[in-house]
Amino acid sequence: MPVLVMKFGGTSVANIDRIRRAAKRVGVEVAKGYDVIVIVSAMAGKTNELVGWVSEISPLYDAREYDAVVSSGENVTAGLMALVLQEMDIPARSWQGWQVPLKTNSAHSSARIEEIPTDNINAKFSEGMKVAVVAGFQGLSPEGRITTLGRGGSDTTAVAFAAAFDAERCDIYTDVDGVYTTDPRIASKARKLDRIAFEEMLELASLGAKVLQTRSVELAMRYNVKLRVLSSFEEMDDNAGTLVCAEEDIMESKVVNGIAYSRDEAKMTLISVADRPGIAAAIFGPLAEAGVNVDMIIQNIAEEGRTDMTFSCPVDQVMRADKALSAAKAAGSIDYSDLVADKDVAKVSAVGIGMRSQSGVAAKMFKTLSDEGINIKVIATSEIKISVLIDRKYMELAVQALHDAFELEKA
Repeated sequence: MPVLVMKFGGTSVANIDRIRRAAKRVGVEVAKGYDVIVIVSAMAGKTNELVGWVSEISPLYDAREYDAVVSSGENVTAGLMALVLQEMDIPARSWQGWQVPLKTNSAHSSARIEEIPTDNINAKFSEGMKVAVVAGFQGLSPEGRITTLGRGGSDTTAVAFAAAFDAERCDIYTDVDGVYTTDPRIASKARKLDRIAFEEMLELASLGAKVLQTRSVELAMRYNVKLRVLSSFEEMDDNAGTLVCAEEDIMESKVVNGIAYSRDEAKMTLISVADRPGIAAAIFGPLAEAGVNVDMIIQNIAEEGRTDMTFSCPVDQVMRADKALSAAKAAGSIDYSDLVADKDVAKVSAVGIGMRSQSGVAAKMFKTLSDEGINIKVIATSEIKISVLIDRKYMELAVQALHDAFELEKA
């Protein structure tokens, strides 16, 4: 039988009624002739509660025990979903990560998937099981301990299973009905996209869009897994949601397909750094070791052998960055006069695969912001995106203005 992967997020399984609603959707796909692998998250709010309990015991917790605790939420949902499906006379059973087994590395709380053997689940399918309900977000380390994949890891679990089982499609059920040109809460004209290319979705996810976890999109692009994002609260429709697929599966794309934003950014500037070969490695090596996620980087023109180096990072990593750079300065590997942090900035980005073949996108973006009186602090570009750092108070205005300028409300 063809395999379909269906993933249900926390809001989709928040209580027994919603689990029943999700199970009915599974039943429809079983009736079409699919063997279904259902990936479930913990009930809405449960993971936060579990994390809170661990943190209350100790801020410096054992990551192995942290994973043992926070992974339990998915186990509960998987068991409940299997019970509901059985009540519907659908042959189903639940699977925890170690039972599959979903093999990961040993990086507790942020593990990477290394292998998903298909033998156990396929054997049960051949015996008549129609639905395998798998606890998302969790796996098994080489040492035999439970690991977790990081927040949002159930998306990654779902895509990995779709790749391993050569699934026809991976449906991600959430509380939104698809991928929009921007956040509808900010721009009322935001339009739901019928299709979006993997690369565009990857950029949007990494730039602040919360619809899909970045790692899940990376996996889908690598293994060409067709993803469909749709709402578990809308009526069932074969054409519902947004299909995330290869660029060649899209007839023609707009130059800009989406505007993304990230509210919680910080701009950090090292003042008067020695301008010499290897200085960038000396700065960003310690930051990488400290786990600071650096994005935009600008180096000013050197004067008298000194220069300024500016970079952006998430605002909650400013203290970590400051500590890492101070330690590097104390060790003598870098020398600077001051480190200035601006925590009141936001990142706004225009994304579209059409940028590859169209000129003038940057000019239009910069003029639009200028016309609104918005000053650009930092600029970063790639082949299909342009990102700017601006004062946070202008973020919503910038998103609305750019959405209008690129006429994203039009199909």
